[in-house]
Amino acid sequence: MRCNGILFCLLHVILVIVYLIDNCRSQQYPNTIRIDGFFEPEHKSAELAFKWTMQKINLRNDILSQVLVAYIVKQVTPDDSFDVSKKVCREIAAGCKVIFGPGSRVSSSHVQSICNYLAIPHIQAHWDPRDVITDTKDPDKDNFSLNLYPYYLSLSSAFRNLIDYWKWTQFTVIYEDNDGLIRLQEVLKASNIPEIKVTVRKINNNPETYISLFKDLKEKGEYRIIIDCHVSRVGIILEKALQVNAVSEYFHYLFTTLDLGLVELEQFKHAGANITGMRLVDPERPLVTGVTGEWKYEMFSSSSRTSPLVDQSGIPANDFYPRNDSYMPLTETALIYDAVYLFARGLDGVQKAKNMNFRQSIMCNSSTSWEDGLSLLNYMKTMDFEGLTGRIHFGKYGERSDFTLDITKLDKTGLKKIGTWDPKNLVNITEDSKEHRKKTSDQLANKTLIVTTVVDDPYIFQQVDENGVVTYEGFCIDLLNEIKKHLGFEYEIRVSPKNEYGNCNDEGVCDGMVKELVERRADLAVAGMTITYEREQVIDFTKPFWNIGITILFRKPKPEPPELFSFLSPLDTQVWIYVIAVYLCVSFMMFVIARFTPYEWCNPHPCDPNTDMVENQFSVLNSLWFTIGAFMQQGCEIAPRAVSTRMVAGVWWFFTLIIISSYTANLAAFLTIEKMVSPIEGAEDLAKQTKIKYGSVASGSTKAFFERSKFPTYQKMWSFMKSATPSVFVANSKEGERRVLQGDYAYFAESSTIEYMVERNCELMQVGQWLDSKGFGIGLPQDSPYRDKISSIILKLQEDQTIQRFYNMWWKEKNKDGECIDSTQKKTNALTIKNVGGIFVVLIAGTMAGAVVAFFEFLWKARKNAKEDKQSLCSEIGEELRFAVRCFNSSSKPVHRKPSYDVTDNGLQSMPLNSYKNNGRQDVYT
Repeated sequence: MRCNGILFCLLHVILVIVYLIDNCRSQQYPNTIRIDGFFEPEHKSAELAFKWTMQKINLRNDILSQVLVAYIVKQVTPDDSFDVSKKVCREIAAGCKVIFGPGSRVSSSHVQSICNYLAIPHIQAHWDPRDVITDTKDPDKDNFSLNLYPYYLSLSSAFRNLIDYWKWTQFTVIYEDNDGLIRLQEVLKASNIPEIKVTVRKINNNPETYISLFKDLKEKGEYRIIIDCHVSRVGIILEKALQVNAVSEYFHYLFTTLDLGLVELEQFKHAGANITGMRLVDPERPLVTGVTGEWKYEMFSSSSRTSPLVDQSGIPANDFYPRNDSYMPLTETALIYDAVYLFARGLDGVQKAKNMNFRQSIMCNSSTSWEDGLSLLNYMKTMDFEGLTGRIHFGKYGERSDFTLDITKLDKTGLKKIGTWDPKNLVNITEDSKEHRKKTSDQLANKTLIVTTVVDDPYIFQQVDENGVVTYEGFCIDLLNEIKKHLGFEYEIRVSPKNEYGNCNDEGVCDGMVKELVERRADLAVAGMTITYEREQVIDFTKPFWNIGITILFRKPKPEPPELFSFLSPLDTQVWIYVIAVYLCVSFMMFVIARFTPYEWCNPHPCDPNTDMVENQFSVLNSLWFTIGAFMQQGCEIAPRAVSTRMVAGVWWFFTLIIISSYTANLAAFLTIEKMVSPIEGAEDLAKQTKIKYGSVASGSTKAFFERSKFPTYQKMWSFMKSATPSVFVANSKEGERRVLQGDYAYFAESSTIEYMVERNCELMQVGQWLDSKGFGIGLPQDSPYRDKISSIILKLQEDQTIQRFYNMWWKEKNKDGECIDSTQKKTNALTIKNVGGIFVVLIAGTMAGAVVAFFEFLWKARKNAKEDKQSLCSEIGEELRFAVRCFNSSSKPVHRKPSYDVTDNGLQSMPLNSYKNNGRQDVYT
């Protein structure tokens, strides 16, 4: 280390000698180039970096090993073009070939003009808003000025890309001088987009005015703020904002200075505000840590007495580091370091390619320019290397537009890199989402949140004990406590003014809970608050914790008086018609089948076996009596004898069994259930009449639904509601319930509210389906950092059915006097043909089967009689058919006797077919 100190001493002696000798010194040493640095007093750190880096360059063997750089530092007055012009011309006449600085814009512009005229490279490291493309009258003429500070349009685009990434639609720009408007011109162009509102405010150098500024911003709801100021005023501005509580978690500050990391921000770490900035120098890069380590060593090493960073008494230069606890330099200091290395590398490359003439005499009042200046300038423009400020690369016109910025954000550990920006990839946020959520949880832990609410059963109940202490309970309180358990915060409940949910009108005037959130007087709004589009424009919501829809609360109608013929109700009219029809049809079929079958003709006098006549008991009237007797479950003295008639009778009895059983069962229900007929079945029924009034809460989402609806039915209803006298709007749900109970009033509200009322009042009922579908959510101020974390807890509570458990407890269990017996809940309907159609099918099938059996019985007996009478089968069938189709006086007929008296299988006498013989005389019966 002592060797290095000796070398610095020797080098210092050599440089002093070079400075004292005039231009002949340059003639004696042709490989010595002279450069000059012009610095204002406020740029002391840049001057020190210039001297230190020049010394390092002269000590290196790999760069400019054959060239000695003689550097001279001159102090100039800021923005004094006359003074700087004289000094520059004097130094050029003394042999200066490259000029660094100055930093002020007016002085720099004059120096640049001189350098352009004399072809002397001019290297800058400060912000300059001049357009390098249009500064010269001839665009093709070379501009001999190179500026390592990022091109001002590219830098302005970086800030614009960042606010686009954040999707800011409303923000305020605060600036302290006109240069700030130039730095942010791309940001200000966002005001041309209709959806974006930009407010511009100028500040002066009086810190006392900052307090009123931030108070005004809070009142106007401006919480996204871009501040362009000198780095020395950043801390003062934030201190004044902190005094009016404008550094909370709802504020987002973006500072345009690239030296935000040099500001003392310790007192703002825990305030909660999002303080963001950009930087050009990454302190974690190896090159940066190496150089800053050397600076730190030389400032505090006793062997570095000759270092520019230490004065003659050995005291470190206080101007080099703005903060004693941080050894990061100003951006312009790092840029000077890179500027010197840019010059050294460029000169080294040109020197190796050609012999440069460092002895050429140049004067400001002559037309002679440096013949090697253009070569050195062009070579430096093509340079591409890594410096303290990242990649050093220039565009066609010498602008530095290809650079990378780190995006930094203040957290509890200080400024931390959360992403990068570059012209190609734009904004790239690399902050870990898990880490971000953890930070949000840490912010909530042990923090007391202000909760605004509305007292409305069952969401919030207000209880006052005998000592006057107010406590709260209810569904939303249980939900809030469960969220609190997971996130660890405390809360304080405040009822919103006038106990209103609130909205914002078209003029931006808000009320109720919405106003409390908009003005940041509350952190959360926890109640039965509906998520709507209008509210989403001014506040944020979590994920919905309960889904609801607008429906109607109405009083249960009184039961109708019983009808005189209510005993007919168990069966539908169509069924009664079908029953009568099948009764007549079955009776007729029984009559016909009995006439056809031979086994229904029998001796009317069983004691006289020699009777000449047989009878059929199923006449038309008897058939009707038989079927009606069976239908009435009473029976009669007539009994079928033949298989066919018994088959028909059996299916008829089965039919009557099913019909009578169904009728009896349904009749009991009809006689015990009172029939309730409601005058309305939905919103459409309300819209068609004017007798029943209807309305909603005077301030809330339900009223807004009708007011903004595009459906004709709802528009008609809204016209009726707003013009009704007296007003149909109520202050709260309890008043709405009271008006419904008074009669002729329907109350529109969220389904959950109406379900709660119906569960507790048996005189109320819910009418119709939901008119819409939406959800309840927890409201927060816009850009609240707690939204995502609370939303994730709500989703978890939904998945483990905790919220459903709260709902069951507060809706179905607590604060109930008993269960309601709802007679309208289960309605008994008359049996239709669809219910009993099957038995009709069975009856028809059985009757047809009986007819088929009777037909075969008829054929069998006809065939048997034809053989006995020795007649043809056709003539026998024809005679019997002619008798069967007679409808009057045909219930009896003569007995058919065989030569020897014959008895049928079933004990009945045989019936005659065709003709009958008696005592040798042939008689034909009629």
